[in-house]
Amino acid sequence: MVVGIVGLGLMGGSLGLALQNTKLVSKIVGFDHNLSHCEEALKLGLVHDIVSFAEIKTCDVIFLAIPVGGIIKALQDLKDVQDTTTIIDLGSTKAEIVASVPESIRSNFIAAHPMTGTEKFGPSAAIQNLYHDKVVVLCDTDNSNDLHKNRAIQMFSHIGMKIVFMDPISHDAHASFISHLPHVISYALANSVMGQEDPKSILALAAGGFRDMSRVAKSSPQMWSDIFRQNKTNLLSSIEVFEQELEKSKKMIEEEDWKGLEAWMSKATTLHKIL
Repeated sequence: MVVGIVGLGLMGGSLGLALQNTKLVSKIVGFDHNLSHCEEALKLGLVHDIVSFAEIKTCDVIFLAIPVGGIIKALQDLKDVQDTTTIIDLGSTKAEIVASVPESIRSNFIAAHPMTGTEKFGPSAAIQNLYHDKVVVLCDTDNSNDLHKNRAIQMFSHIGMKIVFMDPISHDAHASFISHLPHVISYALANSVMGQEDPKSILALAAGGFRDMSRVAKSSPQMWSDIFRQNKTNLLSSIEVFEQELEKSKKMIEEEDWKGLEAWMSKATTLHKIL
């Protein structure tokens, strides 16, 4: 198959590298509005060729590896593709994207969210094994033609992903806690420290825990503000739950309830048994 990748950053570039190791693909072409991304992707060998968006529309499979707002716009521009063309988005939100799919290509479309990524972005961030042994959530596949559903399953399986099926509403509710809330917390932590500490103190004292917690605050603000907007209601609910837990800890520290605080922390450590 000929695969077209729209968006040649971390997700799209890593996908290009991963698919080159399968026997499913004869050629991988890319498109990106950022011309420097196109040049860099070619230089790094993430895709075989850079093409126009019109040429992308002739591919057997089209992956949309762009911010979630851009995915909605791109779907409108793809509403005249052939019935045999599979369209797969890689967005971190699903309900608003699924609702925006033009009726003419609804059966072509696969809503996917690979649960993977790093805090880096751009073509130079692409890595060979980003998708390997990670989970991909496929949503609303009952409305997808079997040809396209099976293609998506085959391609994600061949790059080593574990497949989970879920409806878009449930996906967005779960993603708000598992993926989106940690980013809000990381950005908040970074801004809290930047507001109180001078750069020399940060450099001198920042240790593993702080670096781990603040790492994802290096992620693309443009991409994540778009995600937060699309999943606003769920994200606000998850922030409220987090604030309640933070308030619990604050109250126990104020009241010097050290046994209660220890029990509260012990409950939290059970998460890693699940993981």
